[in-house]
Amino acid sequence: MDKPEITQAMINAYDEYTHLTLDRRNFMDKLAKLAGSASAAAVIAPMLAANKASAEMISATDDRLTAKDVTYPGSGGEMKGYLVEPKNAAGKLGAVIVIHENRGLNPHIKDVARRVALEGFVALAPDFLSLQGGTPADEDKARDMFSQLDPNATVANAEATVAYLSKLDGTNGKVGVVGFCWGGGVVNRLATKSPELKAGVAYYGMQPAAADVPNIKAALMLHYAGLDDRTNAGIDAYKKALEASGKDFQIFVYEGANHAFNNDTSAARYDKKAADLAWGRTIEFLKKNLS
Repeated sequence: MDKPEITQAMINAYDEYTHLTLDRRNFMDKLAKLAGSASAAAVIAPMLAANKASAEMISATDDRLTAKDVTYPGSGGEMKGYLVEPKNAAGKLGAVIVIHENRGLNPHIKDVARRVALEGFVALAPDFLSLQGGTPADEDKARDMFSQLDPNATVANAEATVAYLSKLDGTNGKVGVVGFCWGGGVVNRLATKSPELKAGVAYYGMQPAAADVPNIKAALMLHYAGLDDRTNAGIDAYKKALEASGKDFQIFVYEGANHAFNNDTSAARYDKKAADLAWGRTIEFLKKNLS
């Protein structure tokens, strides 16, 4: 079979599935109708999903870094995470929490944490499924587990992560956060709850309640994909609330890019131009606010 054409409607259907509005069976049925056959859908589905085999930009054994699994106190139990630090750092460093999508702490997010560390930060990628036994290998199972998470407990665990990093040896006490998709939404909610947070970067994350925006102390950078109508529906109200409260924020919309444009393991949705531009802006912003 020739390489099939992936349409915007197929990408939109996958986003419906990703965000729990379609189950696996209905997603595949819808994809089969869009693709013309079940066999074509079977070929296209993996192209829409993340490919673990292509998750590494930075090797897990890169000799410029020290990486290890850690446990630390969460709000309601023990949190697990992946901690990465640059070797031979000259002085104490700012710390960055890297929050995963709704597939959990997978190889891609660990790779992103390594990229952050190479930019001169202590990076910690927590597993927000820790209290449910941790991220499973089966991403569909992980997806279902997210529907069982208590949003308030999740933010409380994020606050505990800020506290842990701020006191960790090698950090300068300043903590920022970057999150993607589900994790972007956690960034926005965390910013409304944590006065200690210095900087937040949300990639295509759902917005917090406007009533909570006055509580934000952190500087914010918000990245959105131009084709992501679902998430983008909340931009205007969020922007208005941020402006009304005099908050320090930047909003960037990447025209022609899809939700999850930063995820280089998803061939259909990754947009290198948008991802590189957003990443450069993110690192500059974090260095400014965490140094």
